[in-house]
Amino acid sequence: MTTPVLYNPKSVAELKDWGPIPTMIEGQSMTSGVLLHKGPNGENETGIWVCTPGFWNCHVTRDEFCHFMLGRCTYTHESGEVIEIYPDTIAFFPKDWKGTCRVHETVRKVYMIR
Repeated sequence: MTTPVLYNPKSVAELKDWGPIPTMIEGQSMTSGVLLHKGPNGENETGIWVCTPGFWNCHVTRDEFCHFMLGRCTYTHESGEVIEIYPDTIAFFPKDWKGTCRVHETVRKVYMIR
């Protein structure tokens, strides 16, 4: 078995187009990324995710750990809690987290979903 490794995640240029965010409120956020690993039956995955500016509804369907490397965005939980994201922010979004995301400047994160 080979260990998946990705060097210099801030500068990886060969990103796959993952399409638009389907729950847009305002604007048109487009996503792209690199999948580093996907577990059996899609139970977990890790990679790089990039998202362009816009405002959209967000529902996290599985636990997700994120290290935001570039850009700025604001997540607002349905309870009103505001989470400001900027470079070198890490966040853990538990399963069923619901709220909105406003991407101010294109974000790039390393993520792991379980």
